[in-house]
Amino acid sequence: MPLVFLHVEHQPGFDISVGSTRPHFALADVFVLVLGVLATVVAVRHWQAPLRAAWPIVLAAGLFLAWAVASCFYPLLGSDPYQWRTHLVTVGKFVEYALLAWAVVVLVRRRTDLNLLAAVVVIWSVAASLVGVLQMMGVHITSAWPAGRRQPSFLGHHDFAALSGAAASVAIVAIALPAARIDRRLAIAGGISGVAGLIVSGSTAGAAGFALAAVAAAIVARRSVRRVLAILAIAAVAGGGVVLLRGGDIASFVHFLGIGKKEQTTGVETYTQRTLLVYIGWRIFLDHPAVGAGWDGSTEQWAYSPYLADAHRKFPDAPELAFPSPAHSWGVQNAYVQALSDLGIVGALLFAGLLATGLVIAGKRALRAPPAQAAVGLIAVCWLLVAMGCLSATGFIAGIPTDALLWLALGLVVAAAAGLADARD
Repeated sequence: MPLVFLHVEHQPGFDISVGSTRPHFALADVFVLVLGVLATVVAVRHWQAPLRAAWPIVLAAGLFLAWAVASCFYPLLGSDPYQWRTHLVTVGKFVEYALLAWAVVVLVRRRTDLNLLAAVVVIWSVAASLVGVLQMMGVHITSAWPAGRRQPSFLGHHDFAALSGAAASVAIVAIALPAARIDRRLAIAGGISGVAGLIVSGSTAGAAGFALAAVAAAIVARRSVRRVLAILAIAAVAGGGVVLLRGGDIASFVHFLGIGKKEQTTGVETYTQRTLLVYIGWRIFLDHPAVGAGWDGSTEQWAYSPYLADAHRKFPDAPELAFPSPAHSWGVQNAYVQALSDLGIVGALLFAGLLATGLVIAGKRALRAPPAQAAVGLIAVCWLLVAMGCLSATGFIAGIPTDALLWLALGLVVAAAAGLADARD
């Protein structure tokens, strides 16, 4: 587990030649592939859990992944110079990480298995938050930013927030479902390290995802006002800390929207640039509404260059570096708009259907099942919402920790629906 929550620059890897492309394989890729094989061996030999109740999420995931792969080929029917070989490698890695969901379905069979999964997430979050705090204090380790600013730990800002939100979710699930008997020490460690990590990461997208997770946990705990208030207080501390840390960026974005006095800036402002890139992604979608420009097609010059002049007129104060170029393609940096620009209406609906199906199936389990089984559903809902929040700031980037959290959460959805964690310890 720690390998998939570690930035690729901090782990060994190797390149291989496939025609004109040279895909990079990190140690995490090897781990995921081996884990997928081992899970398959276990499934063939021992695993007998029924999947009838989980077929909607299995079907939704299969359709979305199939469309993502197909999107590397149908652009070839047009005249655009789509680099299908390069993008086929990246979509392959995205599909590869879906093996994490398969591993969870097969291997999380008992309550102790779920406890182990949650414990590893929390322990790794403690390590990440400790590194992040040291970076903020001025200790220059693992690509630290200047002291006093938001920090990436050993993951990257939004991936740091994804791991932290997952750990903090263990705490709010323990509060919402006390009868599930989640280890108190694990819940406290997850709450402290998770909230600290969310704040230090400075990811408003991650904080927003965790806020939604807290609302979901509060709904499950709605019969106890004290527990609801405790859950919402944890989310408020995390969100408030992020707002305080990112106050300057938020103020600059408010000024960009025309509220208050504008200040001259020379650097790239995060929120302004993300709005600019979303605008370009939306324009790409409007010209390719049905099936999009192809997987990662929005990163190619032929796709974004027709809209650069309009983008410069719409965002006249943005520095040149903020705009996509051959040197810095940037991408859309928002998975939901990228689904439209790259995969079209069809792909966007399949992606939305996958997320909605996961939330509905796990949500029903969290609300209706006995406490021990409800905890599986609620953790799945919380992790999925945290990942969804982070995806609004990253887009579809294969092989990153946010990608891993998404598929781990979807695996828990299947586990919750199929009752894989219902057996006694």
